[in-house]
Amino acid sequence: MASILEKFKKGLAKTREGLFGEITKLVKNKYTVDDELLEQIEEVLIGADLGVETSLSVIEQLQNHVNREGFNEPEELTAFLKSELIKHLTGSPGEENGTAATDFFNPTIKPFVVMVVGVNGTGKTTTIGKLAKIFHDNGQKVLLAAADTFRAAASEQLEIWAKRAGVDVVRTQAGGDPAAVAFDALKAAIAREVDVLIVDTAGRLHTKVNLMEELKKINRVLGKAMETAPHEVLLTLDASTGQNALLQAKEFKETVPLTGLVVTKLDGTAKGGMVLTVQSQLDLPVRFVGLGESMDDLKPFDSKTFVEALFQ
Repeated sequence: MASILEKFKKGLAKTREGLFGEITKLVKNKYTVDDELLEQIEEVLIGADLGVETSLSVIEQLQNHVNREGFNEPEELTAFLKSELIKHLTGSPGEENGTAATDFFNPTIKPFVVMVVGVNGTGKTTTIGKLAKIFHDNGQKVLLAAADTFRAAASEQLEIWAKRAGVDVVRTQAGGDPAAVAFDALKAAIAREVDVLIVDTAGRLHTKVNLMEELKKINRVLGKAMETAPHEVLLTLDASTGQNALLQAKEFKETVPLTGLVVTKLDGTAKGGMVLTVQSQLDLPVRFVGLGESMDDLKPFDSKTFVEALFQ
């Protein structure tokens, strides 16, 4: 079985080869750091969708380090860049101990309710199936709520993922009230002594006011069925959308109490640097990342492994 680092390296191959690999080329055989080199590194960072603010901050720290201490080998420059990127990630909430993904689940709360939201096409339902498998494989009893009643095939799609994960689903007919499905599912989870309830919601554009209001209703109804629910509200973001994901996320954050992010489709894009930006800009931890299409390719996010994979 491949190690976590190998999984990250494989999933981040396009980002590493397409852009971050350029950094290695730039600093190779360089023994002085001039303005031209700093500008080139900055361009690479921005091109990898780190965002202007993060890129400028990293370059500023690099320049300060060079002014104070200089460097003797090209590898020292790369090592410093790695350490700065890790600092940017570990300075975000939930990452102080490198456990942003795994610590959000509280086994003393039963059922632990996870609500998953996102724009159409971000891999929300796929993420739910893979997340259910993670919990199931860890020995938790899991139930899914098919609260995406807008798409006729949504419940069937969730059922397929549920079977793959070995868990059950609560669903209703197409066109039913999504909030009612969520409410019934939570009541069923309580009655069945389920450990984890994961609520699927319809993919929606962040600009559609009526659909965003529907999310608020689902969130309120879950709170009526169980005072502290939902305990986790995850937003799925498609890595290939780069900085545009920030706009989506800010709208969702204003609508429901987001607690974490899942960045999907990292294996299909060279814009993997957006992970650093969304986590810091939104003041939310990245809980999981999607590194491939198989059931086991949703991985808990670890900042050090992520950065290490970008440079190896």
